[in-house]
Amino acid sequence: MSNALTRFSCTAFLGVGVVASGSLQHVVTTVKDALSDRELTQLLIFNDSTGKPIDVDFRGKTDDVLKRLGEQFGDSSSTEVNHQTTRRVGRPKLGVVSGEVTLLPRHWEWLKCQPGGASVTLRKLIDEARRTGEQQSTIRESQEATYNFMTAMAGDFHQYEEALRALYAGDSDRFYHFIDDWAPDIRNHVKRLAANAFPEENL
Repeated sequence: MSNALTRFSCTAFLGVGVVASGSLQHVVTTVKDALSDRELTQLLIFNDSTGKPIDVDFRGKTDDVLKRLGEQFGDSSSTEVNHQTTRRVGRPKLGVVSGEVTLLPRHWEWLKCQPGGASVTLRKLIDEARRTGEQQSTIRESQEATYNFMTAMAGDFHQYEEALRALYAGDSDRFYHFIDDWAPDIRNHVKRLAANAFPEENL
């Protein structure tokens, strides 16, 4: 079976209720065995990383469904193996790489006054900038996944628009307040997707 069907998590909804969660292979196998053909036509499966629905053709037997999905998503196993075999055995080199930095005199003066000198200070500043950038990326990805799922499953729910505004405003208290009376499985999944959407929760 294609690794593509086991490498990411997804959740299946029938109406407002969760019927299965786990890898795509697990979810498809579970719902195919448990639900009728009519129920399968109403089923929605969402990628837990992106919040987007996954199009699944449930015609035929379970193996047929999984085979089509494997072809749809592709199998990355061969690529991963090839990539791993090109790596050299042993510890990676962690030596310092020298380079040229162009700064104004006032910048050099400030750097020279910092504990550890210019090199140590520059490394600290770069590491901090990288951490900040990664945090902002995590927040954006979480917000986007939450938005995608909410739009698909909660677009007509009470205070949907208010919840979206609170999501993008980074106001977690108002966001959770607005979704509090939503259908439990929908609300809980929204909370799961929004776990990294708020700056104060990523500190």
